[in-house]
Amino acid sequence: MFNVLVCDDERDIVSALKIYLTSDGYNVLEAFNGAEAVDIIENNEVHCVLMDIMMPDMDGISALMKIREKYNTPVIFTTAKSEDNDIVLGLNLGADDYITKPFNPVEVLARVRSQIRRFTRFGGSTSPQNIVVAGITIDDNGKAVYVDGKEVSLTPKEYEILKLLALTPGKVYSPADIYRHVWKDEPFGADATVAVHIRHLREKIEINPNNPRYIKVVWGQGYKIDENLR
Repeated sequence: MFNVLVCDDERDIVSALKIYLTSDGYNVLEAFNGAEAVDIIENNEVHCVLMDIMMPDMDGISALMKIREKYNTPVIFTTAKSEDNDIVLGLNLGADDYITKPFNPVEVLARVRSQIRRFTRFGGSTSPQNIVVAGITIDDNGKAVYVDGKEVSLTPKEYEILKLLALTPGKVYSPADIYRHVWKDEPFGADATVAVHIRHLREKIEINPNNPRYIKVVWGQGYKIDENLR
């Protein structure tokens, strides 16, 4: 059974999410601030986190930063529509997804299933290989990325985006295409989510993120890796 941590200072929201998740077969762990969430993750096996951003004692952004120091556990922020800036910040810091309140139970379960599926499969590979694009080497067996011989640290989502583009240089993927491939879900809010991850990825692999060598934007269509670099 998979463990899902639900963290929100509003107990009614925690109770509602617990009902949705337990009905789908998940075991739910409860926290009511970020500090409690971090403590639970450090002492339990957690497969996915649903976490509010605005909370007392330790907010969701601070909790995410603590979690990402040690763990790649998927974190889905649960946010109000007015918290757009916090959503972008959270995605930049390593959050995997977000859901806006009020919740649609079907969407909540779909997002959680998708993140757990990706998390439990990440690290395994049916066809280990090295993917080389100019100065970038992707070790798909070790899930490691090297730029000019130096290893760079990517989140699982960043890794999967880079791998997708590197496997088919020259092919343009729309934000919706990337979201379906990487998140394995319908592309709710795909443009903003993918753009944030692409920007963060460029900051890690490009010498000049504002004039990228590897990940190119095709205006109005999507993203690609230049086929001439192969």
